[in-house]
Amino acid sequence: MTRTVVASATKEIIIGFDQPFCVIGERINPTGRKVLNQELENDDFSRVASDATAQVAAGATVLDINSGAVFSNKMAEDPRYADNNFVEPMLMPKLIETVQAVTDCPLCIDSSVPGALEAGLKAANGRPLLNSVTGEEERLEVVLPLVKQYDVPVVAISNDDTGISEDPDVRFEVAKKIVERAADFGIPAHDIVVDPLVMPIGAMATAGHQVFTLVRRLRKELGVNTTCGASNISFGLPNRHGINNAFLPMAFAAGMTSAIMNPIALPVGPKKIAEKKAAVEAAGIVLPPDMDDEVFVQLFGLGSTKPRAGKEMEAIRAANFLLNHDDGGAEWIKFNQASTGTQTRGGRAGGRRGGRSARVA
Repeated sequence: MTRTVVASATKEIIIGFDQPFCVIGERINPTGRKVLNQELENDDFSRVASDATAQVAAGATVLDINSGAVFSNKMAEDPRYADNNFVEPMLMPKLIETVQAVTDCPLCIDSSVPGALEAGLKAANGRPLLNSVTGEEERLEVVLPLVKQYDVPVVAISNDDTGISEDPDVRFEVAKKIVERAADFGIPAHDIVVDPLVMPIGAMATAGHQVFTLVRRLRKELGVNTTCGASNISFGLPNRHGINNAFLPMAFAAGMTSAIMNPIALPVGPKKIAEKKAAVEAAGIVLPPDMDDEVFVQLFGLGSTKPRAGKEMEAIRAANFLLNHDDGGAEWIKFNQASTGTQTRGGRAGGRRGGRSARVA
């Protein structure tokens, strides 16, 4: 079986067809996160540390570290900051050092800047996953030597110099090209984790079917592990969690072995709590004056005031159990005990066949 080993100084994670689904936490990424971007520009890494620990607590098994920050204020003072080739190689080691100080979770070093990738490789303990190489000639010639030199696995994204094709056969050929070129450098296929590129289903109705078919083919013909940006499938649609919750187990069943995603259900903020309390009181419901906000949000189904595992994590853990990657359902039971704070006992299954019922451990 294909097994891709990712490791920190003290912990090893195996991505493989016979392994639990690997969740690569995506939140340490300043792109699109204005508050985080501003904090990093001010040399404040406290949110990076808290995001790292929260994602691990929610079930992330690898943490993606993306250094794609834009420092607008510093750019005005020093034009060098307009160049990510200047910014990211400085920022990446700081991000990695911050995360390694609070968790031993293995890392995924994520940047489009080769200098940042190498700076991350020098700073990271263990055997991180490198994100990423594409089928573009220039990228192949720069990134694959780093993969070989540092003996690390790499994410291979299925686009090349012609861009991203909507044809899954073309994307397969790009992945095959990367695997073959990696072999020329002495990099084995088990150290290539292919991202087949998930298209938004709102823009392409066949996007789900395409990726499931492509993942099966990548597994059968190239013997490689796979990953994706999980939320791409639901981009632009309402109730994105509902689509993601269905997509992830289906992709897993098709052979996908990991995903870059947010494992956390974000906490309910004061504004939403105040709005809901006003609506409840307007409906004539009298609340105890000393009711705790956490009790209130749970009572009215808003979620929690604290970061916790998201619904996508629930779907993944259920899929691990159903696909026999969770021995005896131990992790599923543990997850639900942590969610409810209750002890789970063995019971009888709801269905019967032939007058006999199954027993859950």
